[in-house]
Amino acid sequence: MSVIYVLLTISISVAVVFFMAFIRSVRAGQYDDAYTPSVRMLFEDELVPPGKENTKVKTEGENQNKDTNQ
Repeated sequence: MSVIYVLLTISISVAVVFFMAFIRSVRAGQYDDAYTPSVRMLFEDELVPPGKENTKVKTEGENQNKDTNQ
């Protein structure tokens, strides 16, 4: 039974050490993303105005059918 207490103590202390290291790295700016904002402008898509989402492009076959119906 005493082995469980020893293992619990060791595991909790290791978890606390890793948590402190994580907090320290976040405060130091380790996870700040400096690369993505500079690349984001290269891949930015144009915004589609409302009502123009479903614009249909006519194919040659549709143009020929329209000409024969007239």
